[in-house]
Order: sequence, then structure tokens, then C-alpha cells
Amino acid sequence: MKKNIYIIGSGFSALSASCYLAKQGYNVTVLEKNDTLGGRARQYKKDGFTFDIGPSWYWMPDVFERFFADFGKKPSDYYTLDKLNPGYEVYFGKKSSLKVSENLEDIYRMFEEEEKGSAKHLKTFIDSAKSNYDTAIKDLVYKPGVSPLELINTTTIARVSQFFSTIRKQVRKNIKNPKLIKILEFPVLFLGAKPTNTPAFYNFMNYADFGLGTWHPRGGMYAVIEGMVSLATSLGVHFKTNSNVQKIITDTSKNVVGLLVNGEEIKTSLVLSGADYHHTETLLDKDVRQYSENYWDKKIFAPSSLLFYVGFDKKIENVSHHTLFFDTDFDAHAREIYDNPKWPTDPLFYANFTSLTDETSAPEGKEAGFFLIPLAPGIKDTLELREEYFDKIMDRFEKLTNQKVKEHVLFKKSFCVNDFKEEYNSYKGNAYGMANTLFQTAFLRPKIKSGKVKNLYFTGQLTVPGPGVPPALISGKIASELIIKNQY
Repeated sequence: MKKNIYIIGSGFSALSASCYLAKQGYNVTVLEKNDTLGGRARQYKKDGFTFDIGPSWYWMPDVFERFFADFGKKPSDYYTLDKLNPGYEVYFGKKSSLKVSENLEDIYRMFEEEEKGSAKHLKTFIDSAKSNYDTAIKDLVYKPGVSPLELINTTTIARVSQFFSTIRKQVRKNIKNPKLIKILEFPVLFLGAKPTNTPAFYNFMNYADFGLGTWHPRGGMYAVIEGMVSLATSLGVHFKTNSNVQKIITDTSKNVVGLLVNGEEIKTSLVLSGADYHHTETLLDKDVRQYSENYWDKKIFAPSSLLFYVGFDKKIENVSHHTLFFDTDFDAHAREIYDNPKWPTDPLFYANFTSLTDETSAPEGKEAGFFLIPLAPGIKDTLELREEYFDKIMDRFEKLTNQKVKEHVLFKKSFCVNDFKEEYNSYKGNAYGMANTLFQTAFLRPKIKSGKVKNLYFTGQLTVPGPGVPPALISGKIASELIIKNQY
């Protein structure tokens, strides 16, 4: 007889876990509170324009390949990938930008042109990053975070110093050009922490960037969600949207016995939550929660974001598919996220224009623009502040790219702290989860298996391995393996 399991949420980690569990013979039902699947990776469509609401970077293609290969499939069975060239562009001032090529040799040449002698240092740095990538992505990140012993092997012992140094120290040891430093420190933003707080071992993100490149799935990141849903459905997974889980019911022996969904009780003895970890614990009675409010409040969370989805009535010039605007002080903005949380004085921001690459994103002759400002989680969010910051970044965007765009806006939709809370039950409205700092890595993160409730498990960006889409796929696999191991 098949064992039933209910999964809360339908983001990347939940979908990943659903596939692995169904493959092992579980009867899997996914409960999604919103009206469409995908969690934070949903879509927004309007007047012929299509936007990814959340994740927009496709890095670490090998992780996606490994996921689909576990089911005898390939990503190309479900969606088409295009490698972007340039991978992205970074603006440092008016008409001052660098384009990061898809080709590593071109990147070495770009570095050498900006700072004589830097190519040699970059090659050494990337060699180290590749070695760390092979260690981390092919082994360490697939550990369940149960014991510190998971991190100890001959390779990590040899690199222990990298866990006690930082990305900033490593990057700035030999590279002095401010533009190149910003490019090298940028990838750790995907880990949700400052370069000053991120262990040097995480330079493997630079190999993910320069070595493996930046890709775009045609149809957007939602095409990946659709592919995973298709795979899950073929494996027998059942999906229920508009299904809001209001309580996880336990008995006096602290066993899961059911869920309260839209006011109705569903009996089940096995639950995996891919929803926000903190929120999931609030669905339990207080005496069976693992972590206190004080615990969560002391953790370092990745930023929230102010997002704009903008339809333009013309093609946008002087930009790339992914374009970063680093013309202001990175450290000042970081302090206003992590140290003294408030709305940033002069924010860095990011934009993507998928319609430059993917004609399905916008009507002919028009452009779909996605803009993101990193913010401190938990800060005040009002429509007036959103408008103020839209005007701020549009003014800068026009000056930096030397064009008028505000008068060409057909429509815009915003998404910010309050929406992350409302749509995803996100703790303090964070966008990416818990930062990967030294003391929030591996076994030091919230556990996949509840220590207080039998047969309750967690997956996603607040547990192992951490923030980002590839780690979410991995988290789903780790959680499913732990469930299977503990059930037999």
C-alpha cells in the first residue's frame, strides 16, 4: 500500500521533493495556497507581456541536469536553453559599463584591459573557485545538515582557512580596480550576505558565473516550473491550488495526524513543508515548535526586494538581458540592508529585459522590463515609497543609459515586502531566505527533520543548503532522501 505524504507549497524545492518521493512509490499531494503553481517563481502576464515574478537568473546548469537525470530525463525534454552573451552587463557610471562575456578567455582579456596584471590573478582565483565548486556542488551541498562531520573530509580539511577568511579579503588581495572588485563580489549576493560576511570558500559562485555562464530558458524561469510540474504529474503527483494550510495537527504523542486546509481537516501522518520555515512552525501548537521568535529574530536574513514589472511601448537601448547598476556605493547600500535597516539612500539596482532574448516576453517593438532594488527585510512598505523609488531608479536609468524611458511606460506593477508576506508568508518579507554566513551554513541552519514532531519535514531556502534556485532543487532531493530513509 502506498504511503501518503502532503507537501505544503509548490516552489522549486517542493516540486523537486515531490518528484523524488513519487518515484519511490509515495502517493504525493502538493497543496499550494495561491491560484497558480511555482511559489516565488510564478508568472505575471498583461497585455501580451510576460514576466517572471521572482527568480530570473539561470546559473549552475549542471544542477538542473543532475535533477532531471535522476528521472532519466534532460532539461531539453521540457524547455530550451539559450546561453547569454554577454552573460550580463554592469554599469558604473554614465556610458561606463562592462559586459561579462560567456567566454572565460574574453573575461581574462577584459580584466587585463582594466587592470594590467589582473588576468593572472583572476586565473588563479577561478582555478580555486572551480576546485571549490567541484567540492561543494558535487558533494557537500547534497548533505542533509544533520552533523558537522558531513563537512569533514581530506579536501575540506586542506581548505579550512577559506572558511575563516572572506570573499572580500580574497578578492581584494590582488585585484585593486574598483570595477573588477564589484564584478567579483557580486555573485555572493545570491547567497544573501555581504562579501565581508561570506566565507572565501564560497568563491565557487564566481566559477558558476564565469566558468559555467548565464543561461535563459525560453519562456522564462517559469518554463522550468512547467517542466518540473510536467515531470511530477507523469510520476503521479497530485496538485491542489487555492489550498491554504491553516494548521498542522498533532496528537498527544507529538505525531503528525492531519492538516487543516481551507477549514477542512485532512488526515495524514506525513508532511513536508516547502513553505516558509518560520511560518510553518506557526501552524503548530507552541509546545511543538523547534525555534523561538527570538531565534529567528537573531538570524541574518537575505534581503527583501522592491520589484517592478514594466511594459514599455518601445525597445530599450544600451542594455543587456541582465543589467546591473553599480554606480553607487555598494557598502553603503549593504549597511542599510544589514546593519542599519532602512530604505536605501542611493540604492544599487538590477534590471532584466528578457524580450531582448526571448520574443515571447513582449509584443513586437515593445520591451518587458523587470527592475529590482534589494531592501532590508521587515522595513515599512507603502505605495508612496514604492513610487518614490521607482522615480529614483528611472531617473538614474535614463541618465546612465542615455535615453528617455519614463514617457514610454505603458504600465507597471510593483511587488515588495508586504507582498512577500501576503503571497508567500515570508518571514519579515525576505525574498531569498536565510543568508549563508559561516554560522548559518550546513548543520547550523534550521533542520530538515523536525526535532519535536514525528514525520514533519522541511525543505527550501531556510534550511540546507540555502538560498537560490539550484540549492532549492538540491534541498528537495535531500529532504526526500531523509524522509525515505526514516520511513523504512
